Amino acid sequence: MTKTKAPLTGMRPELAGILPEVPPLKAIRLPAVEERTLENGLRVLAAKRSGVPRLEARLVVPSARRRSAAEPAPSRVLAKTLLAGTSTRSSVEIAQELQRIGGSLDTGADSEEYLLYGSSLAGEVQSFLALLAEIVTDATHPDDEVELQKQVMAQEITLARSQPATLAREALFKRLYGDHPYGLGLPSPDEVMAVSAKELRKLQDKRLRPDGGVLVLVGDVAPKKALDLAEAALGAWAAGTGKPGLAAPTVPAPTATLIVDRPGAVQTNVRIGGPAVAHKHPDYPALALANLVFGGYFVSRLVDNIRERRGYTYSPGSGVQQNRQASLFFIQADVGTDVTGPAVVETRYELNRMLAGPIDEAELVSAKRYLSGTMSMAIQTQSGLAAQLANLATNDLPVEHLRDYPAAVEALSEGDVIAAARKYLDPRKLHTVMVGDAAAIKDAVAAFDDVEVEAAAG
Repeated sequence: MTKTKAPLTGMRPELAGILPEVPPLKAIRLPAVEERTLENGLRVLAAKRSGVPRLEARLVVPSARRRSAAEPAPSRVLAKTLLAGTSTRSSVEIAQELQRIGGSLDTGADSEEYLLYGSSLAGEVQSFLALLAEIVTDATHPDDEVELQKQVMAQEITLARSQPATLAREALFKRLYGDHPYGLGLPSPDEVMAVSAKELRKLQDKRLRPDGGVLVLVGDVAPKKALDLAEAALGAWAAGTGKPGLAAPTVPAPTATLIVDRPGAVQTNVRIGGPAVAHKHPDYPALALANLVFGGYFVSRLVDNIRERRGYTYSPGSGVQQNRQASLFFIQADVGTDVTGPAVVETRYELNRMLAGPIDEAELVSAKRYLSGTMSMAIQTQSGLAAQLANLATNDLPVEHLRDYPAAVEALSEGDVIAAARKYLDPRKLHTVMVGDAAAIKDAVAAFDDVEVEAAAG
């Protein structure tokens, strides 16, 4: 007779003998990271990761000064036109230089930071960093390129604003953060079109400054050499005035459920959220596990309830979003109009079940393996490691966090996770917004909540 192995501790009984055992995760082997802070305040981290002869780079700099927040429209247009030309190169010549060095470079911006990210051949690091320095210190934002990018961005925003998911996200953030930059959402197309090239050149000189910023370099290059090249290229980049970054927002207590009216909508976009904690907070590992068990991945309770068993929605979920000055626990589900009330009731039922316990061993082990495994996988590539190091640096965490965080997760008990749920997943502490047909859903929601209705922005 063939012996059957005992199932892995925590494996669901019905899966025993079908799925292979998952052994305990091996400890993460930390990369050797060299670090230097330049005189201008730019923090540079470099790590060697061989395998392919390339370098991955991430440059993150604050887009605001403490007493003067970044303007949403100009900041976003500025990021889009950083590669449009410098005093010595056109946009075509920048593209040609990137092609010559086997490189790429892209940009982005949000309410609190500018991001430049890209790569090059390992033998062209000096040229890549020289080009990066040229762009951040000498971008000229030519009039014709600015006009073109404004038109493209205005069309993208118009399209995004036509999507109920965008309206729902912005409504939740406005509810949480009000007039703080985190709550402002996308600029309007008119605000984008009003931006001038002259304004961008002034904004770059005022706001795109190295102090408070982080540059991460990962690839097939000696870390000390990478630091030296970064200092040679970016050491002359002048620091700004005033303290970089935003002030922390104040989040009000929840009030009535908000319905953003879209007459005739066949589905309701439900968004629920409230304050959470940053990665460096002692509660974060337990919160991350509570989020996973509740709704943070496909085998979570929320997915099992309102997708698998009831068929209310296709892709519900939850997560913890990190900003520099605030963190957010959120839930999202796009449900049929006719089941809006039941879907919210079941979602809150699952939240309350997290608060009450129990959490069985199978759920806890599964969530721990997923959380630690995804981190281990995320740092296996050059780009993944660069992204993780940039995330650590902007959250004021040491590289040892890559090793310590999985160990902290593994040590958590059922009681720890329930305690975190009671702090951060309590539905009485969470704001609820919905985008849908108010006439069709208001009465169902009013049966268990006070309700406010507002028209969707036109």
